[in-house]
Amino acid sequence: MRLVRYRSPLGGDVARSGAVVEVAGVDRVVDLGADTLPELLAAGSAPLHAAIAAGAAAAPLLSDVRLEAPVRPGKILCLGYNYRGHVPDGVDPTADDPDFPDVFVKTPNTLGGPADPVVVPAVADDVDYEGEIAVVIGRRAKDVGIDDALDHVAGFTILNDVSDRSWQRRQSQWAMGKCFDGFAPLGPWLVTPDEAGDPQDMLVEVVRDGVVTVSQSTATTIFSVAFVVSYLSSVMTLEPGDIISTGTPQKLPAAQGSHRPLRPGDAVTVRIERLGELTTTFIGGPA
Repeated sequence: MRLVRYRSPLGGDVARSGAVVEVAGVDRVVDLGADTLPELLAAGSAPLHAAIAAGAAAAPLLSDVRLEAPVRPGKILCLGYNYRGHVPDGVDPTADDPDFPDVFVKTPNTLGGPADPVVVPAVADDVDYEGEIAVVIGRRAKDVGIDDALDHVAGFTILNDVSDRSWQRRQSQWAMGKCFDGFAPLGPWLVTPDEAGDPQDMLVEVVRDGVVTVSQSTATTIFSVAFVVSYLSSVMTLEPGDIISTGTPQKLPAAQGSHRPLRPGDAVTVRIERLGELTTTFIGGPA
């Protein structure tokens, strides 16, 4: 299932949950009520499937509603350096793997919806993008084992970990470069595990200016989703709706060589196999 939070003028512009379904080749949004997506998923999939089947024919067009971030996480936890880079033939690709994930946080002010533009701050002169798979926690997780970790996942969505490298380089901790307002666009929907499939077998791509700048499979990640959920839950309780963003692959060599910081007017699309696309536009701040 593709599950969303949305607002519609016909519904009084109040946030509701919904399911995106294709009817006669067109995407529509079936209303699922005011409960959050983690609350709906906690009740089981059978009521959701029944509601979707009953409401699909009369559902409004997806293009007629405004999507919000699919969840409002209490915590946004992110990984750095979780994809292996290219190595020459004959070299062990795991030789430089770290022993533990590099974990940092993005604060709640960073969260943005899939249609929200990102303001390029006047004080930031090296804004960059990172296309990532975001894991959505569905069941409370504390001290869970790797074998049970995926049972605590509600689904997957897409996060653009927007970052300003100049602020990131100012100090050993990354928070100031990662936590400008709106620097975590999320969406467009939550894809449930039955439809998302194996999280260690997805192609992650980023497109900028019509050019693919990132293209790499999650098969090359150092730490699996199951490991990361288990690892983080050994320190903190993961609550329904929490987000774990699983890191970004390196830019392709040509893209790295021609890279320039993001400016107002730019747009970046993150597309992930079986999860869809998240396009973020960048704008200038108030004069």
